[in-house]
Amino acid sequence: MPYDFTGQVAIITGAGGGLGRAHAHAFARRGAMVVVNDLGGARDGGDSDKDSGSSAAEKVVQEITSQGGKALANFGNVTSETDMQDMVDQTMTAFGRLDILVNNAGILRDKTFSKMALSDFQTVLDVHLMGSVIATRAVLPVMKDQEYGRIVMTTSSSGLYGNFGQSNYGAAKLALVGLTNTLKLELFKFGIRVNALAPVAATRMTDDIMPPQMLDFLTPESVSPAVLYLCGKEAPTGEIITAGAGTFARAQILESAGMFLGADATPEMIAENWDNISDMDKAKPYKQGADQSQKFVVGAFENEA
Repeated sequence: MPYDFTGQVAIITGAGGGLGRAHAHAFARRGAMVVVNDLGGARDGGDSDKDSGSSAAEKVVQEITSQGGKALANFGNVTSETDMQDMVDQTMTAFGRLDILVNNAGILRDKTFSKMALSDFQTVLDVHLMGSVIATRAVLPVMKDQEYGRIVMTTSSSGLYGNFGQSNYGAAKLALVGLTNTLKLELFKFGIRVNALAPVAATRMTDDIMPPQMLDFLTPESVSPAVLYLCGKEAPTGEIITAGAGTFARAQILESAGMFLGADATPEMIAENWDNISDMDKAKPYKQGADQSQKFVVGAFENEA
């Protein structure tokens, strides 16, 4: 099935460079009209990076339009409700519709947890988590009205598995998985599908974290096919795709079958039976939290009967 986005409109936040820029070009090459959002800030969210008076977002727009595509720049801050609503209004005025939102904007303020200022923890949460929340809320009325939409949250292996010195970043990124898991349920009836991407790529976010020989393989462009897949007309919903260096995989949260120990269970009983409790041979994912609750209730009923 060809992935043709002709006539569709995609908003990419943090698209002035790195992954966002690659996503913007990928959509434009396949016919989408693209809104390139970028505040123009430094990697840590500080003062704007300006080069010869031209913003990063404007440069990407120029790149796309010079190749025959359609794009416009937006300089809104994802943590501002006003800015995100203005971005949606700008998009609707220019293109008349809005089909795709890729929440990609992010910053880094790495430091071990005990040495990290709470303000740095909060700022990273504000950009990654609340920035995605605010941008998503801004696009929802349009997507609901047209009964179609595709939303991608950008999570990370730091959230899924942990990474030294990134407690703030990891907390925000795993929170986005929780957001995805709930929105997949709430928005499906409106024709809106919500998924998460966990990318690994050589960008200004990672250029001093990984060795050069690794960065050579981890191009942003090698990740973008996953975003296009998650935004296609037949896209899944509630999935986590990991992507890097041309390899793509599916990540899931799994739970073991567990073991019924009774209402009078003790920690000693858990310790004695830990091998069975933690056995992942029959582990499975759950579509929603209620499914897990049902497992517990059914288990108790069957064992008490």
